[in-house]
Amino acid sequence: MKNDLNSVLIEGNLVSDPELAYKPNGTPVAKLRIASKRCYKTEDEYGQEISLFEIIVYDRKGEVCQEKLRKGRGVRVVGRLKQERWQEADGSDREKIIIVAEHVEFKPKREEPINLDRAEATPA
Repeated sequence: MKNDLNSVLIEGNLVSDPELAYKPNGTPVAKLRIASKRCYKTEDEYGQEISLFEIIVYDRKGEVCQEKLRKGRGVRVVGRLKQERWQEADGSDREKIIIVAEHVEFKPKREEPINLDRAEATPA
């Protein structure tokens, strides 16, 4: 049986500290919430669009994320999309799309922002 392609690469910054929980079988599950910014230009105006994503990280990777990551830290995530469905107490059907991480990279910490307009070229 062949799987359809379901792959996503996303980069952004954490909007809160990771939350770690454990499934009934003891499997660690970390929940990350990240904001990803897209800048664009329309005619003579610049704008930006910020999207928020929920990411689930299983097993030891999830524990490491909870130990090492904090709000504001940059991450790059490779994973797959998963649709969760449930029913509320009032009987209404709900759903959301999450990202299940297969790989998480921590972006380097920066003490201060880099201003590329003022950066000087280094000799080769």
